Amino acid sequence: MNILLVDAALNFGMLAALSAVLYAAPSPLLNPSAVPFGVRVPPDKARAAAVEEQRGRYRGAMLVAAAVVTVSASALGAALGTLTAGAVGSLLLCALAAALWVRAHRGIARAKAEGGWYEQARQGAVMDTSLRTDPVRFPWGWTVPALVVIAVSVAAGAVVYPGLPERIAMPERSLGGTVHRTYPTSVWTAFGLVLGQVVLTLIMAATVAGLLRARADLDVARPVAGAARHRRYLTATARSMMGIAALLNLMLLGLSALMWSDTRSTAMTLAAAGVPLLAVLAVTAWLVLRVGPSGSRLPETADEENTGLVPRDDDRFWHGAGTVYVNADDPAFLVPKRVGIGWTVNFGNPRSLVVAALVLAVAVGSAVVPAVR
Repeated sequence: MNILLVDAALNFGMLAALSAVLYAAPSPLLNPSAVPFGVRVPPDKARAAAVEEQRGRYRGAMLVAAAVVTVSASALGAALGTLTAGAVGSLLLCALAAALWVRAHRGIARAKAEGGWYEQARQGAVMDTSLRTDPVRFPWGWTVPALVVIAVSVAAGAVVYPGLPERIAMPERSLGGTVHRTYPTSVWTAFGLVLGQVVLTLIMAATVAGLLRARADLDVARPVAGAARHRRYLTATARSMMGIAALLNLMLLGLSALMWSDTRSTAMTLAAAGVPLLAVLAVTAWLVLRVGPSGSRLPETADEENTGLVPRDDDRFWHGAGTVYVNADDPAFLVPKRVGIGWTVNFGNPRSLVVAALVLAVAVGSAVVPAVR
């Protein structure tokens, strides 16, 4: 396989996918409709002229930048035979998208203040206590595929380990292409990816358990229907995340098999990693298109009269253009995101500092230990 064509395709695919995500970032597919560009607005202002103007300016600039950067970086990467151009292009696109997002955020916040969008609105909040007394159950059955893949990996590794050579080769994707580095054969090197499966599954299961008890952002206009939709949203998200864990474990099993058999084919490596990753993308696309942010695309199952309330204006707790939540008076550790799908940490909660310290310690240890060795 021509390595130049592979690098060109990888550069183009990476930049094209990133460009599509960044272009679609302001749409209701990836963000709650009532918080355009991270600004809380009344539902009837979600498509106000000021909001649509900022969306148009953001998308126009991103479309031009994405076309220029993608074509230029793909051509340069093919000429040099490296992924460096794609990596640099990705950083440029992300930086530009961040700058455009901040500009749009400020424009909508200014229009909201000048227009007095919340002056006549009846603000309110709603809570479903049954989410604590009768929470959505952890999807234990959906952990079985991930555990089965781990069991198969352990059994296969135990069979082939006695026959492995003194040194074992591990594929690594560098900026210059796929390379194979050899290491002395040991339990740690032979079963390193299997250990990765275990750690990944534990982290995913812990994350799901935390999300099932995260604070809910319910619809104050239709609280009963909103609570029912939120439960279905949690169920779909939890099952999908455990399914993604199984797919990633399958990818690690494929890479382990290549390592144990000393297969150094680039095509086989791409297939072992690419097929499960494509399946992960398919699951993610289903969550985006059929479920939506906070389950906004799920159909309502209850007929309920509108209360006439709108969500409270809580912009003062959100910083970084709607990306960082800081509220010391909110006991919640995880809260629904304003930008993107999922949850974010309440940095006003002391527990977030402990988690941040642990993540930093793991990151530093991962960098320092290999260097010392």
